[in-house]
Amino acid sequence: MATQGSRSQIELVVDTTTTTSNVSSHTNSFSNYQHSTSFTTLLIYVLTKFHAGYFRISLSLGSQALLWKTIITSEQDTTTLPRVLSTLPSAAVYALWSLSLFTLVLLSFLYLLRCFFFFKMVKAEFLHPVGVNYLFAPWISWLLLLQSAPFVAPKTALYFVLWWVFAVPMMVLDVKIYGQWLTKGKRVLSSAAGNPTSQLSVIGNLVGAQAAAHMGWKECALWLFAVGMVHYVVLFVTLYQRLSGRDGVPVLLRPVLFLFIAAPSVASLAWESIVGTFDTASKMLFFLSLFLFASLICRPRLFRRSMRRFSVACSCLHCSHHVYSPQL
Repeated sequence: MATQGSRSQIELVVDTTTTTSNVSSHTNSFSNYQHSTSFTTLLIYVLTKFHAGYFRISLSLGSQALLWKTIITSEQDTTTLPRVLSTLPSAAVYALWSLSLFTLVLLSFLYLLRCFFFFKMVKAEFLHPVGVNYLFAPWISWLLLLQSAPFVAPKTALYFVLWWVFAVPMMVLDVKIYGQWLTKGKRVLSSAAGNPTSQLSVIGNLVGAQAAAHMGWKECALWLFAVGMVHYVVLFVTLYQRLSGRDGVPVLLRPVLFLFIAAPSVASLAWESIVGTFDTASKMLFFLSLFLFASLICRPRLFRRSMRRFSVACSCLHCSHHVYSPQL
């Protein structure tokens, strides 16, 4: 009897352990399922809210990287400011360029996922009068990083291939946007002129011209420069001829008005790269950008409300659709 009792107790202990392990395995699997479900939900939420307007982050970082590389590597200018700034460690420039590259790669990866899983949203963005302009931003950012890259020389095969990879999509977008202006009437052009994001198409051509000039392709650089400047003149003139009801800019979009400064500024740098010197034409474009800058900063009330609520996502498509979408 004693032997039978001990055996039953042993069997009872074994059964309890087995049951506990089974419950633990089921709990772990349910927990893993919950984690995977929450991650999927988060990813879907991010991809649905993400749009091409977020590439303004990479535009800013890429511009800063190119600026600091130009200042530090400048050898001809012997003024006090470049001489002081040239003493900064080159590691700071590499760190800024690496941060810009990481940000752009991350944003590009998210947008590729958006293209794969939510292609209808990308298509709607492409057909939107505001959203399509922001599609220039990733390619401009890549061209800026290409020019500021510390290990890619302008006249190399890698630079040549990357320039074509980044410049061709901008040319395709040019054909789409500028062809639409020619074929869909004056209301479309009037809406584009009042929309500050339309300057991105001009900036894309000018940045591409500057990169081509660094490779020694003067004719290609002149071609992109001519296309960009002609359409900039069209936008600048049409800006004063907007139709009634199209002259208002949403409060959240008012900081984007500073894009009007970027076009003549980049044009000044692009022409300097083409001719090889900061001549009279480059100075005229530079002074035009200073005039536009002064015209904006002397109106602080225009930006007071917008800066309180301004964020990277302030240019979301639905908040500007009723202002900029063409009435055909």
